[in-house]
Amino acid sequence: MSAATIYLKPTQFGERADTLVSAESLTATTSRTDTGVCLLQLRNAHGSIVVLPFQGQQIWSAEFGRELTMRSQFSEPQPTRDFLANFGGFLQHCGLSGVGGPGLGDVHPIHGELHNAPYQAAYLVVGSDQRGDYLGIGGRYEHIIAFGAHYTVEPLVKLYAAETMINVSLTITNLSRAPLDYGYLAHVNFRPKNHARLVYSVPRDPMHVRVRTTIPAHITPSPAYSAFLGQLAADPFLHEHITPDLAADPELVLFLDYVADDTGWAHTLQVHPDGSADYIRHRPAQLPCATRWISRTPDQDAIALAEVGTCEPEGFSAEKAKGNIRTLAPGAQFAASFDVGKVAAAHTPALIAHVQRCCARA
Repeated sequence: MSAATIYLKPTQFGERADTLVSAESLTATTSRTDTGVCLLQLRNAHGSIVVLPFQGQQIWSAEFGRELTMRSQFSEPQPTRDFLANFGGFLQHCGLSGVGGPGLGDVHPIHGELHNAPYQAAYLVVGSDQRGDYLGIGGRYEHIIAFGAHYTVEPLVKLYAAETMINVSLTITNLSRAPLDYGYLAHVNFRPKNHARLVYSVPRDPMHVRVRTTIPAHITPSPAYSAFLGQLAADPFLHEHITPDLAADPELVLFLDYVADDTGWAHTLQVHPDGSADYIRHRPAQLPCATRWISRTPDQDAIALAEVGTCEPEGFSAEKAKGNIRTLAPGAQFAASFDVGKVAAAHTPALIAHVQRCCARA
């Protein structure tokens, strides 16, 4: 395995697209939006991703023959720290002070501080490992509050030359002399496809697929929506077929208890009518909690097939009461890795059969 690192500065990102690296089928291009946000596009022969290297290291978009990213009101990323003022990307890292909407007694913003965090360092990696040649984008965000938390977050996203899957890894280090309570969640937002179906390695019973019936403070439900939540709580599998009339306005939220295969991976697919699939796989040993979020409104169309993390998105206090808030000792680290992207139609049947075997064993 080998890798070369190119450190990036905001001054390298101009209004016009500029090729930074080109190596056979892999290309990295810099640009800047009209709003001033730096963009780094990584491209291979199958498609591309766009990452915000200095703003949360979000994956703003992912395209492999079709757009994988949710539809939103945002035509381009906005320079902000506010989650709802820039919510339209493919992947946002969430946490660590809290995940989800703040509950009673919580002081953290929605989904914490990581999603639009200002990164002090960003870099491009040109490398090769056991999966092949890749381009990667990584960085370092140091969070420090006097008399409070002090930690670093170091993500790395790899786009391989021959794949339509993206590898995402993350390392968190507690730099404080005090223990760090934290929650982490990866908010991965695919675009729903009408008449698709969901396949995932979770036992098919309401104990393992649970519907959230509480309503966050920032959402105003209609009577029809509240009634549908009651129906879904009784039969959570109603949501598995993505029909045009699926009542996901403003949102549906489910909590999922995954089982892993013999290699430690859990699997989630949105199988399209053409046989291809949107796909995410994760290790429950690293990221034991998973949340499914669906929102189909006139303004946005999104399905987070599995928001994988160390906790569920109910706010710090609620997650602490559940026992989902973890603690890092001084100097300790937390690390996780998962894959997201697209599976070709030729490979989908074998993957579905694999998921079914996982569920049958549980």
